[in-house]
Amino acid sequence: MKNYFLIIFVAISISACNKTEPVQETKSEYEHLLMSTVWFQQSAEMKALYHQCYNWATVMLDKYLENIDTTKKACVIVDIDETVLDNSPFEAKCIETGKGYSSETWKEWTDQAKAKALPGALEFLNYAKEKGVETIYISNRKLNELEKTRKNLSDLGFPFIDDAHMLFKDSVNSKKDRRIAIGKEYQILLLIGDQLTDFTEIFEKRDSTLGFDLVEQYKNEFGDRFILLPNPMYGEWEGAIYGNDFKISDALKAEKRRKILKSF
Repeated sequence: MKNYFLIIFVAISISACNKTEPVQETKSEYEHLLMSTVWFQQSAEMKALYHQCYNWATVMLDKYLENIDTTKKACVIVDIDETVLDNSPFEAKCIETGKGYSSETWKEWTDQAKAKALPGALEFLNYAKEKGVETIYISNRKLNELEKTRKNLSDLGFPFIDDAHMLFKDSVNSKKDRRIAIGKEYQILLLIGDQLTDFTEIFEKRDSTLGFDLVEQYKNEFGDRFILLPNPMYGEWEGAIYGNDFKISDALKAEKRRKILKSF
């Protein structure tokens, strides 16, 4: 009998030793990106919106070509990131590692030159080329990213990827001067991007109104000369929430995001 109870005691002890406490998953500082990134990568609505925008861009391109200024070459100006190339894997990596954007982490991604084309972008720009319309890429990617970006675009089949058509950032974030320079040589038919500053500098450094009043002021341009694409993952809209200061702490950013919510 004693041996029987000893066996039971040992069995219970071993069982207790084998039990492990549930591991609590550490929440990433960039967990707030999760839903928007999943939407961007996995929702059919995202793909439909991109096709819708580029389909409408085709309609407007044809309209403007009916009254083309023959004294200048015609072009469309496009942004690159979240306009023609999909960088959502970079956002996913931020969530996965808990490390946000930095020049180093971003270049690690762009150096791979493997971003996919966004729905409708390639078809539209090649259609524009067939119609005699050039593409000008105005991007705030840095000059040291130019060659890898060119390779990425080339591998996907995008047109007009020589230096004259790819205007990257040197030291100034604003795209104003680059647009002005292009306007001297080209008739700009359309501007396409995921940020309001891809269209006009009036949207730079939004104040506490977050740019709502400015959108109202320019509302007739959207769907006309301005084609805006969806990007819920990042952008200058987020900067406006932080007072245009991305250098504040992650904790303060989280606090500001929560405070700006409107509930009932």
